Amino acid sequence: MRRMREGKSSRQWRVIDLHLHTAASSDFQEPQATNLDVLHRSEARGLDVVAFTDHNSVAGYRKMQEEIGQLELLEQLGRLTDEEQRRLREYRRLLERILVLPGFEFTATFGFHILAIFPTDKSVRELEHLLLTLGIPDDQLDHGSSTVGATTDVLAAYRLIDQAGGLAIAAHANSTNGVAMRGFGFGGQTKIAFTQDPHLHALEVTDLEVKGRRSTAAFFSGTKPEYPRRMHCIQGSDAHRLRTDPTNKKNLGVGDRATEVLIEDVSFGGLRELFAGNDFARTRPHRASAEESFDFDFIQQAIEEGPSIIQDFHENMSVRGGKLYAIIADVCAFANANGGTLYVGLDPDPSAPTSGISNPGVAVQQLQKELSKRISPPLNCEVDLQDYKGKKILRILVPRGDDPPYAVDDNKIYVRDESETGLAVRDEIVSMVRRGRAAEPEPVVEVEVEAEPKGGMDEATLPPRTGVEIVEAEDRNGVRYYTMRDLRNGNVVKNVTKSSARRLWHYAITEFTGLPEELSSAPITWQGDLGVLGEKKRGKGRRYDLVQRTPDKLRLYFGVTEDGVHGNWKRLVGTEGE
Repeated sequence: MRRMREGKSSRQWRVIDLHLHTAASSDFQEPQATNLDVLHRSEARGLDVVAFTDHNSVAGYRKMQEEIGQLELLEQLGRLTDEEQRRLREYRRLLERILVLPGFEFTATFGFHILAIFPTDKSVRELEHLLLTLGIPDDQLDHGSSTVGATTDVLAAYRLIDQAGGLAIAAHANSTNGVAMRGFGFGGQTKIAFTQDPHLHALEVTDLEVKGRRSTAAFFSGTKPEYPRRMHCIQGSDAHRLRTDPTNKKNLGVGDRATEVLIEDVSFGGLRELFAGNDFARTRPHRASAEESFDFDFIQQAIEEGPSIIQDFHENMSVRGGKLYAIIADVCAFANANGGTLYVGLDPDPSAPTSGISNPGVAVQQLQKELSKRISPPLNCEVDLQDYKGKKILRILVPRGDDPPYAVDDNKIYVRDESETGLAVRDEIVSMVRRGRAAEPEPVVEVEVEAEPKGGMDEATLPPRTGVEIVEAEDRNGVRYYTMRDLRNGNVVKNVTKSSARRLWHYAITEFTGLPEELSSAPITWQGDLGVLGEKKRGKGRRYDLVQRTPDKLRLYFGVTEDGVHGNWKRLVGTEGE
């Protein structure tokens, strides 16, 4: 059943800090601080949701529950002192104001830290059983020790936490003990697995307020070919004290690095729904001033990033001129690729005026009707209206489809090729069918995937990760046919002609046919076995035509974007420090 809706007015921005330690952690810097002190500080910082995440333990949360239970028992017996009455009253008031979730911070393989956060109806006994399953020694459950050491594989920990009904969040993923593996001399498939696993709900990062390509959120935005799953990114204080340490500003206090989330109600279910969805505009960094927080404009950020494999813009959706059909084709292409977001009523040029949508209510209904009627199989998109510069903008959130290939009017199958949409060719359709039948044994088909380096290449000199490679060309009956490799996924597409080629492929073929027969006479800038054939500015970025010497032949790569440049290729094109 298709689920499409206009934006829900009941959603409100709430402030969360899902990474708080208490005195139950052995490295807590103010051991005299009580759980009530932590809650008072949470209230003072304006937090709506917090999680107690002590090291390898739920002792802090359990002690709070036991203290409240003891006070309530004394109340029933009529034996409360004035001080006890005051504490019970404060607990009730604060827990009415703040949702406190149970959880823990766990150390997995390689010393990577994982946050496990659960609903309030999850019993402490169940959580301690989970800790035992994760390998925490039973005599360490109350110690809150950060030195227990790695006891369970990262992926197994994600799975066990998720299956237990919790949220699995990679703690401080971009810094010390983080799964983004900053500072490690290796990574590759391990880093991909640890950051893209379906049981992982979000990445906690320390640079959520940083804009630009170098931020962690930008890296995991779904544009990197080897990291196709866009990840929700949040920030947490990792507080080991009530207030920031005046002698070391890196030792944060409660709520010093919090996140705002747009949810319908303050509940664990609301958070889980957010992290399970593909609306990445519902999280933003929290700052002390509400005015500062609202400066974080996700539409402006999208415009600055420009069209890509996960987002695009349309000035209007008029039927005349094919504008509405272009939107429908983009939705189909996003569903067949990594999912994405479309903005209607916006020009991708930030200097252009914002046109907005006239009659927005009618526009939403029209779009819902057209998508429902023309895209098959049914696709769970979300359509809403956003305000931007005094205009109404229509936003379409498209998920990565789980039943590809998706088609327009039953027979037109579109795919996303970097920032452009085009019709799929036969081998791409075969590949999508395989994806849709992933649970079944895969038959042998004519889609080749380059899984391992060839010719003894190391990871630093593997082919680029975006663009296309012309693998071979042959003449048949007076027509030249090309075999192309999509560098994002390694899929090989055969029988491409210049007349049938999509824009990027057409460009590659045009550039290839313009090369001299003897490439040694071509103007190539070499560094070792890697060379630059050409460089072009496209929009806000650059694209490269590259060549690589291997023992067998010269390999030619066309239309490589900056996201696809890695390892020694960065040194070649001069982007190594970016």
